Amino acid sequence: MLRFASLASGSGGNCLIAEVGNTRILIDCGLKLTETERRLERLGVAPAAISGILVTHEHGDHACGVFDFAAAHGVAVYLTYGTLRAMREEGKVTEGVRIVLVDGRQSLAVGDIQVHPFTVPHDAREPVQYVLSDGAAKLGVVTDVGTATTHLQQVLSGLDALVLECNYDRDMLWSGAYPKWLKERIGGPFGHLDNRDSERLLAGLDRSRLKHVIGAHLSQQNNRPALARAALARAMGCEESWIGLATQDEGFAWREA
Repeated sequence: MLRFASLASGSGGNCLIAEVGNTRILIDCGLKLTETERRLERLGVAPAAISGILVTHEHGDHACGVFDFAAAHGVAVYLTYGTLRAMREEGKVTEGVRIVLVDGRQSLAVGDIQVHPFTVPHDAREPVQYVLSDGAAKLGVVTDVGTATTHLQQVLSGLDALVLECNYDRDMLWSGAYPKWLKERIGGPFGHLDNRDSERLLAGLDRSRLKHVIGAHLSQQNNRPALARAALARAMGCEESWIGLATQDEGFAWREA
């Protein structure tokens, strides 16, 4: 059985946990050590029970707590060479932590969890996102993607559960207070997916097995939960209440894929 939950999702920090049998892994750790520990305990998980951390890319809201947590609890860190190099240059790597390099084109196993990384367009050194599986059910986690590519559509088809970025509403972003350069970065081909991008991506997938669709990484300044939920519901042809949302303060509770 594959189950998953979110500790936090948004520009203030991102962290998701997945569990198969006795294997528990985090995707990203963008929270401070004590906050990560507190939120794990809220989910009923001892920090020492984590088997590894999969890092998507080096940006602070995804990676600022990775090596602090790994060093404190003897956890291996899985990341691409480009992400590792960027984090080393920024002084974010703690020596002595076990590091496993990830190839964005090659699957690997972390205990009982099958990990399928895939490359994405984003303004980081060598970013990836992940599909996780217990051999039967599949969970896709997709945040920080600038363009919904054909490759992305292929990788995300046939999933049982999908956590999908709905970062911003385009009208809110462009009419908001952010400086022009930041708006262009967020809305550019290496930035983030907006509600309409995510709706179109989801609508183009093989959705026949989907039991969970959860909007994630919502901007608190440039989006509204109701807008993101409505966009994903249109793609699924379902009631808006069926769509889940991952929040900054609460993430979301355990779900079974």
